[in-house]
Amino acid sequence: MPGSNNPEEYLAKAELARQIIGVLDARQLTQTEAARILGASQPKISALQNGRLDGFSTERLIRFLNILGRDVRIIVSEKPRSRRRARVTVMAT
Repeated sequence: MPGSNNPEEYLAKAELARQIIGVLDARQLTQTEAARILGASQPKISALQNGRLDGFSTERLIRFLNILGRDVRIIVSEKPRSRRRARVTVMAT
């Protein structure tokens, strides 16, 4: 299973990808147009749209969002005592 070594990180990447796809869809861009704008290949955009995220770093997905005019905020906070482990989450506004 993709991302099985760190499922929270994979879920974060999936949410970043979902946001990217949402912008691409709203702009009605073809994969070729999206690839040109993002500086990626068309097969990479296809992989992104099909949820194959292993070839994408979190940093690259954030860079794509910035190119598409989206701010990305990273907030570091102390975990609640009630939770055993710290976690990574992505939230969209």
